[in-house]
Amino acid sequence: MAPPLAAEASSATPTADPPRPVRRRPGWRWLVAGAIALAAFAALAWTWGPEPDVLTQAEVDRSVQQQLESAQEEERAAPPDEAVVYQTILPSLVQLVSTGSPGSGEGSSTGAGVVINADGTILTALHVVEGSDRIEARFADGTRAGAEIVGRRPESDVAVLSVDQLPEIVVPAVLGGGAEVGYGVVAVGHPFGLTRTLTSGVVSAVDRSIRLDGDRELTGLIQFDAAVNPGNSGGPLLNRSGQVIGIVTGLANPSDQSFFVGIGFAVPIATAGGVADAPPL
Repeated sequence: MAPPLAAEASSATPTADPPRPVRRRPGWRWLVAGAIALAAFAALAWTWGPEPDVLTQAEVDRSVQQQLESAQEEERAAPPDEAVVYQTILPSLVQLVSTGSPGSGEGSSTGAGVVINADGTILTALHVVEGSDRIEARFADGTRAGAEIVGRRPESDVAVLSVDQLPEIVVPAVLGGGAEVGYGVVAVGHPFGLTRTLTSGVVSAVDRSIRLDGDRELTGLIQFDAAVNPGNSGGPLLNRSGQVIGIVTGLANPSDQSFFVGIGFAVPIATAGGVADAPPL
């Protein structure tokens, strides 16, 4: 008996699906090759592009010369150090007029001082005000006030004054550090009554000693060659930064003359400021 047709159909071999292509990820060799090719392309593009500007030696020299000339022009236009120092110290400078000073031969004598604290404390030389019946302090803005000695150190010729009236604006001076030989200095005072006079020079020596009338001797002084005369005593000696580094105390007097002969002396501010309890430098 022949098998049924259905059975024949079921026994036929099934038709297979067509084969699909296999996709493989690129290997590391291909990645490296691609990176090398990309780098080579970038290098060729840079080579074929416009060349970077290259400065010639003449252009470099010209640029340097222009910068030097510009710097020199700015330096010429800037005010000198002495002018800057003068404007810096002027609001702190005081003229002291002492009445009845012994040995002055006059009714009054003039000296200088400098404001060192916001409360108007004045630092000066002791011999400017010692023994006076009355001391008047004349500030830079024109204010006049009575002053009295509130501190003194005779061995350093330093005095501290307080005043009974302050100017509207009190401008204390900036106190500096030590002095070094050869450094520029400026002295500001009132020589022979010529108010607010500036002279300049250099530090000639340090740690000098001078003998005063009698047996008194001042030690540890700054020697300088800026011109000072009667009326400068008690005034500030400043460095080129406008800082007070000393208080003018006297001048060398080998011929017994009262005018300047080339050598002045100042008490270091570290010593003078200590009398007024100024902050340590």
